[in-house]
Amino acid sequence: MTEFPSRLDAPVNALRTLSIPLLRGSLGVVFVWFGALKVTGTTPVADLVARTVPWLHPGAFVVALGLVEVVLGIALVVGFRLRWVALLVVLHLAGTFSTLVVQPSVAFQTGNPLLLTMTGEFVVKNLVLITAGLAVMSADAPVRQRVARADVARR
Repeated sequence: MTEFPSRLDAPVNALRTLSIPLLRGSLGVVFVWFGALKVTGTTPVADLVARTVPWLHPGAFVVALGLVEVVLGIALVVGFRLRWVALLVVLHLAGTFSTLVVQPSVAFQTGNPLLLTMTGEFVVKNLVLITAGLAVMSADAPVRQRVARADVARR
């Protein structure tokens, strides 16, 4: 099938080069922001987080989690070890789903997994952030390979 040029081709091509850096930056900003709220004790999810892992000291865990989020966010923004950082982001976000298992009463209305509460929606939206992390992780691999090939060619 033949594709015809579109008026959107140029803007879409320009966005193609910007989309992953913008996604990486926005994901990083969200992680720094949410992490900073945990570190400063001003997050509205401190109790939710603490009740999800009741075997850990609540105050220390929330602050430690916040510090990890800030570090991951900064690494995303500056582009440090993106594949590893994005993997850690994905694993961290996957861990948030433990709330659905440990505290189903706060995530589902009347125990129905199709009827989410506001907390349930807060957790399930992490599917989108997980996908963003996967996109950042997968987009970094070809760049690293191109740089490595260029280094070899220069020798």
